[in-house]
Amino acid sequence: MKTQRPNVVYILADDMGYGDFGIFGDGSAQTPSLDRLVREGCALSHCYSASPVCAPARASLLTGRYPHRTGAVDTYEAIGGDRLSLRETTLADVYRQYGYRTGLVGKWHLGLIGKEYHPCRRGFDTFIGFRGGWSDYYRYSLDRNGIQSPSDGAYLTHVITEESVRFIRENADRPFFLHVAYNAPHFPFQCPETYAAPFRGRFPDTLAVLYGMIACMDEGIGKILDALDDCSLSDRTIVVFASDNGPQLYGETARYNCYLNGEKGLSYEGGIRVPAVIRWPGHLEPDSRCHSFFHGIDWFHTLLAACGLDLPQGVSIDGKNRLAELTSGSPFPQEDHFWQWNRFTPVSKCNAAVRQGKWKLCWPPIPEAMEVPRPVIDLDERIKTETVLPEFPFPFDDSGRFIPAPCRPSLFNLEDDPFERHDLADDRPDLVRSMTAAFEKWFEDAEKDYRIAAKEKRPPV
Repeated sequence: MKTQRPNVVYILADDMGYGDFGIFGDGSAQTPSLDRLVREGCALSHCYSASPVCAPARASLLTGRYPHRTGAVDTYEAIGGDRLSLRETTLADVYRQYGYRTGLVGKWHLGLIGKEYHPCRRGFDTFIGFRGGWSDYYRYSLDRNGIQSPSDGAYLTHVITEESVRFIRENADRPFFLHVAYNAPHFPFQCPETYAAPFRGRFPDTLAVLYGMIACMDEGIGKILDALDDCSLSDRTIVVFASDNGPQLYGETARYNCYLNGEKGLSYEGGIRVPAVIRWPGHLEPDSRCHSFFHGIDWFHTLLAACGLDLPQGVSIDGKNRLAELTSGSPFPQEDHFWQWNRFTPVSKCNAAVRQGKWKLCWPPIPEAMEVPRPVIDLDERIKTETVLPEFPFPFDDSGRFIPAPCRPSLFNLEDDPFERHDLADDRPDLVRSMTAAFEKWFEDAEKDYRIAAKEKRPPV
């Protein structure tokens, strides 16, 4: 009898930090289901997102490529900044090619505008969720395989959980890839009072609600794990949990994040180092830790390898297969890794970083490259509530904006200084030069792909 390939359930939180994970935090957040997942699986202590913001990070997860290559370099949907180039092959495409049933429940954020960018055209057999970057948790319109369904008032996190459980039960007799993309704890900060109540009085109101949102999501993750148990699928299902990027920490959402430097939107550790855990009974030791470096671009190849699937011919990726590190602790050769993000067209050495082993070179943001014109903000907020969308992004040209020269970079030894407090750039000018050269080479190469992908954002002539 032929052994059925393992299922994959990839659960992604939105803007959740290390400190929001109960077992790693300071006791503020309560996540018993995630803590259970850690006890039953392997926690990745050095897992990094490919970007400090949503859409680019998700693009890398689903393609195994740096965001710049995919075209999804920003979060603003109205101008097409979130669109995953049609040239790209997604993880769902590959799983479907191998006979898996594929489903996405929750947030897409890789193409709000344009029918061809719909998840069902990007490898997913089933999509129930919203295509933009965020949604009200009560007043929303769910996209159900291309058909809009108005909210019945149910809390959106509950809906994502229920639809995920339904997908598992309906596909229990065949291999499946299910991507559960919660929007919690992303803005707007809303949740039923029953979840926020335990945190009131201990934290400011907004933070109490945020922790309540996490508690509700965690409850949902528990129901997903229970559904796998009920269907006798747990032993042959790989379950991954991670956050798309670091947490938002300003204003009333300021909170404990394990003392990491920075937050969402920044290429410092607090913006890109994310909580992650993987459970695979019989293959990964329970309650274990993987301390090797793991990048968001690595999930693509690693998950396919875990399922015994080859990369399709002609598909080029940046990520590597890290399965041996996870299953046996075998060391993987250290390679350079890169991050860069700003608003609109990418700007070299702006909010950027390169990692070489224990060394990390960081360039701070250039303020002029992070600014967003008010009309773009207003337009983007408006289309998130519209059920009838335009077929093409609104024209936007940032070629005329003035961007000053990049700031001086900082050099950190993350082995001795994981919180990036001691700049060693003056002590190691040799490293600064070599790492700068490596970054410039990578950026130039990635930009070639971006320029091709960016043409899709232009209206037809």
